[in-house]
Amino acid sequence: MSGHSKFANIKHKKEKNDAAKGKIFTMLGREIAVAVKEGGGSDPANNYKLAAVIQKAKAANMPNDTIDRGIKKAAGEGAGVNYVSAVYEGYGPSGTAIIVKTLTDNKNRTAANVRNAFTKGGGAIGTQGCVSFMFDEKGDIVIDKEECDMSADDLMMLALDAGAEDFSEEEDSYEIITAPADHEKVDSALKEAGIAIVSSEITMLPQNYVTLTNEDDINAFQKILDILDDEDDVQAVYHNGDY
Repeated sequence: MSGHSKFANIKHKKEKNDAAKGKIFTMLGREIAVAVKEGGGSDPANNYKLAAVIQKAKAANMPNDTIDRGIKKAAGEGAGVNYVSAVYEGYGPSGTAIIVKTLTDNKNRTAANVRNAFTKGGGAIGTQGCVSFMFDEKGDIVIDKEECDMSADDLMMLALDAGAEDFSEEEDSYEIITAPADHEKVDSALKEAGIAIVSSEITMLPQNYVTLTNEDDINAFQKILDILDDEDDVQAVYHNGDY
């Protein structure tokens, strides 16, 4: 699994999520709660953050009534759990850099579980900022070629005119990179043009990749990712490993 193939990684994650929907629904439920409280209310038409989470939830086949219940629960006075964000940074085998984004109602529990994942994979948690300088925060939009009727040139011009920074074409997908502040504008322009979007998020893109060639290092690195993937408090993991 290469760190460079964004679309392949999305499909890989979806296959895993299909086998463990309870995990992904828990994650999305937390994101919905935070989006309602921080993004400006329960109406997705006026809350872009919530609209983006709903799009992600539907892509994961989360039932509409489950989405609606989550929104109503988060919008209720004093209802629901108060989740807080926490970000952890550390190192994996061969000096790979890993950033873990979490939403939790118990930071002590989450910190212990994330530390355990690094330890079991031969890595180590570092201080805040120890690896984040190796990444750039960007808006990242992925489009499935098979679902897009627009030509690559027209799609690129549409994205660039809307404010995108970069456009790339892969074997089975298109990827559009934006500044974080322009992500919503570009995303909206694509949707208005009828473009089906596979993934649209603010992410952390590595400036360079570390290629893992030793089988033990690859297995240890994958162990860290697998343990983090099973942790309910973990919302996203960014890394620069390539193998």
